[in-house]
Amino acid sequence: MGNSYAGQLKSARFEEALHNSIEASLRSSSHELMNGHSSNDLEELEEDDDSDSSSPPLPYLQAPAPDGCCTLDGFCQAGKDLRLVSIATEPIESPSQSVPMGFRYFTEFSNHINLKLSTQPKKQKHLKYYLVKNSQGALCKGPLICWKGKNTPSKIPALQFCIYMTLLSRIAPICSIYTFIMKVLCSILYINILCVCFSCSVSSAMNSGPPKKRHRSWHPSALVPVPPTAVPVPAIRPIVCSPGVSSPQPPVTGVIQPQPVTAGETVIVPDNLLNSSGVRPVILIGHGTLPYLYGNVGDIVVSPLLVSCYKSSQLTEKTLETLGLNSSQLLCVETMILLTLQYLARLGSEQIPLREELEQIVLKAMLCCPGGPAISPSQLPWLARLEASVSGGSVQVVVTHNSLGEGISESLRSLSEGPHHQQCLPTYVVIICASKMSGNEFCVLVLGKYQARALSEGMLTTNEFLKEISYELITGKVSILASHFKSTSLGDNLDKQLVRYQRRRKGQVIQPFQGDVTDYIHSQEVASMSPPSDREMLSKVFQIYPTQLSVARSLLSQVCSIADSGTQNLDLGRFCKVDFLVLVPPSHILVHQTAQRIRQSGVLVDLGIEDVSLAYQKSDKYVVRLDGEVHTKMEAFMRKVKQNPYTLFVLIHDNSHVDLTSALSGSVCHGELQGLADRVVNCQEVLDAMNLLVLQVSCFPYTLQTRQSRISIHNEVHWPSKETLVSIILTSNIPKLVYFGLRDYSSSLQWGVASPILRCDDAFEKMVHTLLERHPHLHSMVIRSYLLIQQYTEAMMALTSSPSLRDHITPETLAMVEDLINAPSREGSQGRGHMLLVRVPSLQLAMLARERLEDVRDKLGLQLCFAVLLGSPATELNLHRNFTSRLKAWRGCENEDWVPHTYEDLEGLPCIVILTGKDPLGETFPRSLKYSDLRLIDSSYLTRTALEQEVGLACTYVTMGVVQEPTKTMAPRESDGEKATTSLNDGDELERPQSNGSAATRTSGSLAENGVSSSDVADALQKPSTSACPPEGAVTCDMGTVTQGFKQECDSLGSQLSSNPSKTSKRPSQSTQCGRDPKPTRVSPRTVIMSRAAYNLLAGESGSQLSSFSLLPHADVAWSSPLRPVITHNLQGADQSMYYRQWTIARQHHADYEAPPVPHPRRLLLSGPPQVGKTGAYLQFLRILFRMLIRLLEVDVYDEEEEEEEETSEVPTPVYNQLPDIEDVRKLPFDPYPQDPKFRKASPVYTDKMPKCSKEGESQTPAKRETRSIRLSRFAAHNAFHHCEQCHHYCEAGPATQLSECTFHAFTFCSSMLGEEVQLQFVIPKAKEQHFIFSQQGSHLESMRLPLVSTKDPDLLKSPIFTPTTGRQEHGLLNIFHAMEGATHLHILVVKQFEMPHYRKYWPNHILLVLPAMFNNAGVGAARFMIKELSYHNLELERNRLEEQGVKRQDVWPFIVMMDDSCVLWNFLMFWLGCFVPMCRYSCEEVDFNLRVNSSGLLLCRFNYFSLMKKHIPVGGNKDFLVKPKLMEIQNPATISPSQYVCAPDSEQTLLDAPAQFLLERFLQSCSHRLFPKAVQNRNNPVLSIDSYLNISPEVRISVCYINSRPHSTNLNHQGLLFSGLLLYLCDSFVVSGLLKKFRFLKGATLCVISQDRSSLRQTIVRLELEDEWQFRLRDEFQTANCSEDRPLYFLTGRHV
Repeated sequence: MGNSYAGQLKSARFEEALHNSIEASLRSSSHELMNGHSSNDLEELEEDDDSDSSSPPLPYLQAPAPDGCCTLDGFCQAGKDLRLVSIATEPIESPSQSVPMGFRYFTEFSNHINLKLSTQPKKQKHLKYYLVKNSQGALCKGPLICWKGKNTPSKIPALQFCIYMTLLSRIAPICSIYTFIMKVLCSILYINILCVCFSCSVSSAMNSGPPKKRHRSWHPSALVPVPPTAVPVPAIRPIVCSPGVSSPQPPVTGVIQPQPVTAGETVIVPDNLLNSSGVRPVILIGHGTLPYLYGNVGDIVVSPLLVSCYKSSQLTEKTLETLGLNSSQLLCVETMILLTLQYLARLGSEQIPLREELEQIVLKAMLCCPGGPAISPSQLPWLARLEASVSGGSVQVVVTHNSLGEGISESLRSLSEGPHHQQCLPTYVVIICASKMSGNEFCVLVLGKYQARALSEGMLTTNEFLKEISYELITGKVSILASHFKSTSLGDNLDKQLVRYQRRRKGQVIQPFQGDVTDYIHSQEVASMSPPSDREMLSKVFQIYPTQLSVARSLLSQVCSIADSGTQNLDLGRFCKVDFLVLVPPSHILVHQTAQRIRQSGVLVDLGIEDVSLAYQKSDKYVVRLDGEVHTKMEAFMRKVKQNPYTLFVLIHDNSHVDLTSALSGSVCHGELQGLADRVVNCQEVLDAMNLLVLQVSCFPYTLQTRQSRISIHNEVHWPSKETLVSIILTSNIPKLVYFGLRDYSSSLQWGVASPILRCDDAFEKMVHTLLERHPHLHSMVIRSYLLIQQYTEAMMALTSSPSLRDHITPETLAMVEDLINAPSREGSQGRGHMLLVRVPSLQLAMLARERLEDVRDKLGLQLCFAVLLGSPATELNLHRNFTSRLKAWRGCENEDWVPHTYEDLEGLPCIVILTGKDPLGETFPRSLKYSDLRLIDSSYLTRTALEQEVGLACTYVTMGVVQEPTKTMAPRESDGEKATTSLNDGDELERPQSNGSAATRTSGSLAENGVSSSDVADALQKPSTSACPPEGAVTCDMGTVTQGFKQECDSLGSQLSSNPSKTSKRPSQSTQCGRDPKPTRVSPRTVIMSRAAYNLLAGESGSQLSSFSLLPHADVAWSSPLRPVITHNLQGADQSMYYRQWTIARQHHADYEAPPVPHPRRLLLSGPPQVGKTGAYLQFLRILFRMLIRLLEVDVYDEEEEEEEETSEVPTPVYNQLPDIEDVRKLPFDPYPQDPKFRKASPVYTDKMPKCSKEGESQTPAKRETRSIRLSRFAAHNAFHHCEQCHHYCEAGPATQLSECTFHAFTFCSSMLGEEVQLQFVIPKAKEQHFIFSQQGSHLESMRLPLVSTKDPDLLKSPIFTPTTGRQEHGLLNIFHAMEGATHLHILVVKQFEMPHYRKYWPNHILLVLPAMFNNAGVGAARFMIKELSYHNLELERNRLEEQGVKRQDVWPFIVMMDDSCVLWNFLMFWLGCFVPMCRYSCEEVDFNLRVNSSGLLLCRFNYFSLMKKHIPVGGNKDFLVKPKLMEIQNPATISPSQYVCAPDSEQTLLDAPAQFLLERFLQSCSHRLFPKAVQNRNNPVLSIDSYLNISPEVRISVCYINSRPHSTNLNHQGLLFSGLLLYLCDSFVVSGLLKKFRFLKGATLCVISQDRSSLRQTIVRLELEDEWQFRLRDEFQTANCSEDRPLYFLTGRHV
């Protein structure tokens, strides 16, 4: 009966079906057709939990009756009359001596009685109960039919057919017309039909055995819940005579007598047990076999609550090892009995046994006392009574020697004897059977009224107890309770008093926001009053806060990890766009709330999926409720996914813990469709889509973290802990606010304040207990609800009309109502008040509460003081226009059509919100929420999720100063704060996070991270922040959830946090509002009023009971082991997930029950506390995910202005439309000054006219080179992360290609520069062998093919391209397929020997030229030198080869291209062959090259308009070495400064592990100001450098004058020039003493001579006669800090004399 609106829809269906069925049956007496449709409707009503409501009804073709059978309506196939007029008047006899064929399914019975079914049954419904006779002789529902186990019946005799007693027991007189007919149906129709059919010879094919496996939801009824696993025999057998009766009674007509059973194994439940005793006893299964229960079994409950505590013998060896146990430590039965007694004896009067609590006791006992003491059978009773004696009579022990049934029978008999025997009724009776044959057995009989009721109600699921409440309301069972509350606590008639007071007011009402409750004005005057507008509420700006940004980055990092895992599950390189859809539970308010967040964030515009003008209207279509329409919307979404393969879609399943029912067992439960999330999120289309990510978001993710979880634990992102949150908040420029969550409410009990924020209303609980004893038949939530309504009613009366009622109202209720009424009238409130949230899970009770409270409010004249709203997920908010006008006035909203759509829109409105529904669904409440009344949440909520999600309604961000806990735990150290600040503001660049598996493509971009919108939006087009007010000019109204002085934020974060103005002022979001900065306001935690049962669990950390985090995490999961380690409150995040993944399993109806064994690779989980800001985090994740995809399509290129040249030449630079004439080029002056911006910090080259720009005063810190982000064109070069269909063959190996299919070839030639033979190695893929010439045997590489100058092929690039690369196998731009526009070309990668395997892995289709091992530590100059040497030699080989074929030598193409691995885009690139390249240089080799070429008389052209873009790649490229000590045993070495790169020869200084050339260059760059002090900042007296250019001291700008020693060289005119120093680097024979004597030096000038070794250094000093003019000292000799095997460089310094 669980549909919406108090079950009216369902009851209406039932009433109609019942009416049709009765009418058709009555018509059949005159041989009219019987209406079979209505009977099937009755079946469907019963199948609420199993029906698939989304499937359309299909016509059911009934099988034809067997030949010779009667087919008349009103008669069965055997011809028996089944009409009401017959069976209601004629006596029916049924023989008892034979058992005919029976029925097993409803369809068999319906076929037999010719019942026509209009729809096909969804399942074969098994018969549920036997039919037995009660003490009055009437047939009634009997014991449960156990279809599983040893005694499974193959069929049920016709008389004992399973009638739908579950339905019939709930049938009540819907109206007086049906009262008589209902009785006929219950007592005559079904039972007598079965009796009539008893003698029919039924022949039908029936299978024996248990029900089919597809009946997944089949389980014993909750009233007799003895699962087969708990009791190995059927829980109930047919009734038999109890022992002591001399002879059985004669068989009653029409009743089959059951088979006799052994005496002592049966227990007869006394009639009227509940009525006579006021308690429905609960049997807690212990150890052993329970007896069969007969008779009034509806008045007793069997619970397996504690049975798992006694199953330690079933623990596996692995589990025992995990627990630190072994099999010898298992407890015996006797010890477990004593532990149970000890536990029960220490429970309080308002506590109930909890499985998890006893399990912890058993585990501790095993660890402390392995095996336990040996207890003899004679000792056990005495010890048991001793344990029970400490309970003060609440626990009693009954010892029997035959069976447990004896003790149960005796206890039930004494209980049923009446109230006068119950003066000392124990709470628990522990029944022990000390049998010598079967050993000790025991069970617990719970007789305490509170405990028995709590245990029995706790066995029902939420759906079940809500249905039970609906049934009690519909049937009128609450009438006695309702009549009780028609009177006030003083005994007066409540309604009469209210009417009397209403008449006395004479149409006047209490003034709403001025004065107090004694001030009355006419209602028409109030209509003209309006509160002052609060324009401050317009200043709220949507912000993303540091924690949300951190979480968003973590999500992005997980996505990158999936992409980098190498499993091909996600290819981020193919996507250029992001789209999304948010799935939310079926709540209209939550849909509006989420759509409002999307509008405020501007994410639709930032993702480029909606235009600015349309984003406001279209945000609703990105949020979908999981209701009946979800399939249509999901189909449209999946079509879009398939049609856009280059868009990455994200399906966000928000609040994903709410409904995880399997689609196979889903149904309509309490008006809600279940199993929809499984059908949507886990459908095959979603699982298979390679461009779809699924992000499940939950504040209670425990049900997603089982052994069968579909989410990998590595794909979980957890919200930072509270300590991290506080650290971030303290170090950020935002108000000092801190999240106040579930654990804070528990710990607040230690504050010791007079008015705690977590309270238990003890006075209310006492009233509840009194009423519970008076009404044992009603569910406790019904009683609590009626009492709560009365309390609020009388509180309003006490504050207005009846002050005498104050003493009968609990202080908690009175304080809340008084604040609700009086807060708007307080000074400075401007009419704003507080919200009071009352949680009423039952829709029917919630509607009753709203109707009653509204009626009382209006009659008391309070109708304009506060609103009463029903917060139902199935309906929109319905607010009276007076309150809507008040909200608009506060916001200055001029839109007449505006109405509130979310709870946050009610900010500041004094109101009572009655929140109904099975679960809270994630709605955010305004900061004006002050009280959360959870007094209806009691022992029915005994799982962690159920309890914590109710308290989670009150969680929010609060001002740090209001919490009472020690501040030292919240304030981090200063150093920690600095670290936190650094981590949050570490540059303005957005980088693709590095995954753990491999180095991802790092990207960067200048985007302000705190600014959430990248779209420039004009102020006039800025959108409001709510779903109601469309834009009307630049000024917008309402920010949604606004209060005094705080900025709106997604998912409730912003309603408490303020923004960082320094970050967000640069780029306003599209939701930016007009207004002034708000003033900080104190935000306090909300007050939570709870029931005693819930309060004890929340206070568990400080109380004697366990805490909520120890409970079963969710009703849809089960513990995987009887015992497990204790979970503590410190177990959070990933550790908590690991715990639940190990110790919980999904139940059969869980969506993950049959999940694949491997988690889905593209599914992520975001978990965080309730109301912490998860929505804002995942919206920011979408934004930075899109940015990252764009960054993968963008690149940072160097963007630097070249050094401005001074107009020094009188010869004008000619402008050519065609290629320039060679002679004209010769007339142009050569500019040796390096213009490339990367040489700004290099030593300037001395010329006749140095640039006038002074370098003095420049910063000593090297400036970061400027870059600019550009979008890659389709002609760009790419790195290894680029994948597309056009170029996959270029850089990727085919599926059948192996690395071994490359051939290795040595190429040997003699180098004139090295003076020795050099052997290079080529790695040539099979497909590229046509570019080379091999010997006739095919094994020897002879040369590389070169084209002819005369070849005319526009699709051929003639010059071979050599790319030296190191350390950039992933990031180097080595895929030039698109850059070459598909032209045929030869591309050769020049790599070092030790890196060859890495480049082969990433570039299997590229030709590799492997340098000799001696170049492993060399710089890029070495690679270019070897390319030059190889190209010289190859050109000669090709000329010789082609000359033999008649080709002229000059016709062979002589050019090559040397290209860096960072070139992105270009339109021309070529270096001419034939020039000297310096060997082994690490820096500035290009400057040295230019100077050598110019001095040699060759032409060197610089292309001023040459377009080349080079990517900034932060890794590889030999940019730097990690300089570390050579001896690794030195631990934690100090930082090594450049001055330590050199040392005196044979010294004991720490030797370094770095190339000698590198150490020398870095030393000169850092310390040359000490070598050449006269040259510092002295450009008139440069340092003379012979035959080489070295970058010396770029910071102090030492000028270098380059002179070439070769004869006939072109050099600078140095006449009259005084040099401040002389640098001789690796001098050759062309440098002679005569040359040096031509130059003049300043007095005190310094000399530096560099040689390969000490011997050559001394020889150079002697050969050049340097001692004639230069003074040397022994201590002035140095070497690079290398060991001898690393061949250090040596240099000597001297002074000019």
